[in-house]
Amino acid sequence: MGGPLSGLTLLYRGQLASCNYDCPYCPFAKAADAPSVQRADKAAVQRFVAWCERGEHRPLSLFFTPWGEALTRPWYREAVVTLSRLPHVRRVAIQTNLSHDPRWLEAAYTARVGLWATWHPGQVALAPFVGRARAARALGAHVAVGIVGLPEHEAHARALRDALPGVYTWVNAVKRDPAAMAIDWGAVDELFPLNATAWPSQGRACRTGEEVVTVDGEGAVRRCHFVPDVIANLYDGSLAGALAPRPCPNATCGCHIGYVHLRELGLDAVYGEGILERVPTRYASGGPSEPPSQPSTVAISQS
Repeated sequence: MGGPLSGLTLLYRGQLASCNYDCPYCPFAKAADAPSVQRADKAAVQRFVAWCERGEHRPLSLFFTPWGEALTRPWYREAVVTLSRLPHVRRVAIQTNLSHDPRWLEAAYTARVGLWATWHPGQVALAPFVGRARAARALGAHVAVGIVGLPEHEAHARALRDALPGVYTWVNAVKRDPAAMAIDWGAVDELFPLNATAWPSQGRACRTGEEVVTVDGEGAVRRCHFVPDVIANLYDGSLAGALAPRPCPNATCGCHIGYVHLRELGLDAVYGEGILERVPTRYASGGPSEPPSQPSTVAISQS
């Protein structure tokens, strides 16, 4: 049985491993990719977009989960815009710190765009982050906002929730920190218990490997980000024959982008079409009913 985004869902993570922020809890803080890495990442993203445009698998749902921040790179903005305009794409979502001006979304069909937006209080004040989240929603994008659940972020999390009523505010559990886990994060994020749990998954049925797969910059396909085995390559024609039910080989699953696909949890009923960008159905908001009548490939400002 298909999920809320029936068809094939691809989680893409390329070579990019850099960020414009220097959060102390992140291994990619203020990292810089060499020019050669940036060129390779751009070429890989464009190859991925071209594969999606060919429409060999329909419908498609797409989720960019980069190491670091991708929307500061024009080729990721171009990718989201182009993919959002393809008639066989149900959703294109991306994880972001919202540091880039969201006006680039004006070129996209935002009814199909999802933004998983993380606020990092040590890097940017609340007001500009909230302003960009509101602007993205005003342009029709589906937006969830959230924060890393560190003890020093408790007041910030409450302020973020209060500043964006009607927008789902999530908290990522820091399971290794007992002080962090002792905080009543459920008062901010009613779904926090889902993220705070290491879900037993070994041998359990999961949509990954059958309806959901990950793709890297070389086209290597894996069932999910947490199982390293390569099952196919996106570009050699082997994908269709590799898609099949696969019980999970890991003991537990504790990351949203993994456990939402465990069939027994039934989280497709909670998130519906917002399952990739982490927007529960009751927080859903939509964009225009029809895409703008512009070419499917749109040039985005290099700034």
